[in-house]
Amino acid sequence: MVLIPPPAGAALPIVKTLTDCADFSLTVSPYLPQLKALPSAILSHITDLEGLKALYISTNPVISALAFSLAITPVFLIVSEINKNYSQVDRVWSILPTIYNAHYAIWARMNGLPSNKLDNVLAFSAVWSLRLTYNYWRKGGYTVGSEDYRWETVRKYVTPFQMFLFNVVFISLAQSFLLFSITTPTYVLLLTSRLNGDKMEIADLVFSRILVGLVLLEFFADNAQWKYYNARTHYRETAKVPLGWDQASLERGFNTHGLFAYSRHPNFAAEQTIWCMLYQWCCYETFTFVNWTFVGAMGYLLLFQSSTWFTELITSKKYPEYKVYQERVGKFLPKLTGPGWDEYELQQEKVKAEESAKSK
Repeated sequence: MVLIPPPAGAALPIVKTLTDCADFSLTVSPYLPQLKALPSAILSHITDLEGLKALYISTNPVISALAFSLAITPVFLIVSEINKNYSQVDRVWSILPTIYNAHYAIWARMNGLPSNKLDNVLAFSAVWSLRLTYNYWRKGGYTVGSEDYRWETVRKYVTPFQMFLFNVVFISLAQSFLLFSITTPTYVLLLTSRLNGDKMEIADLVFSRILVGLVLLEFFADNAQWKYYNARTHYRETAKVPLGWDQASLERGFNTHGLFAYSRHPNFAAEQTIWCMLYQWCCYETFTFVNWTFVGAMGYLLLFQSSTWFTELITSKKYPEYKVYQERVGKFLPKLTGPGWDEYELQQEKVKAEESAKSK
């Protein structure tokens, strides 16, 4: 297929069908040259606000979003290498996707395009950011010198040069690109809105409400985890069991109550579902089973699969019962067969009761 360049000054492709809106060769490829020209264009208008505004409006929004993700990559790299702290992307993880979604909504408004669906995406995204930023803050993520404990483990198995390469390729570049790519379905929704109009159909309402519901699920899971760790810390410091908790649970070292009795990581399960759901929304709108924005959703799934495996590897070495927990409780989704965690706890209580009876 021969690519036809977009008309001069046109920031969006000419699409005739909803399926066309999900075609990479029509909606992204023709605008890739803008990526190369953008830095010099910004520099030439650096003191001209009206010129910058005109440049912003005339640049394809997915290209300007991609350019921003690439521009902040060296910032992450330099800051992390100077401080030898590899959690720089973590500090903006909860903010960047909403910045990208806000960008699409603002760009549409500035160009007089329908933005109702984009506003709904932005609303969910803002709630998502508030929840994740708050949770990261209360765990001390924004304190000076704080770093994900897993990076210390990684350092033990790689040389400084290997860590630098890992930082360049994955920590700074790949993660920044990933946070951009999970929001690319919003660009597709922008394109479909030009054909569909501003009306929110029933399916649009369902998708948008499910997204908000998943964020609420994450909030409850985060809060349950936060309460458990606070109770565990109190117990370890005072040797007193806080009201509403039992000694065995706190000594175990990890939470197995509520949602965590059915999923080892209910918040991670909801997190992955969120960005897959946004991707499915754009698939539904374009009558496609798979489209190019799949890259973001799949990348997010792969990241969580690998990072959760690494987290559990560390946790299982710290807490002996965690391997039993892994056997009986699903990593993300509940296990439908076999004995669950409740049966295990009942068994443990029975053993303790028998031991207590023997000692009397």
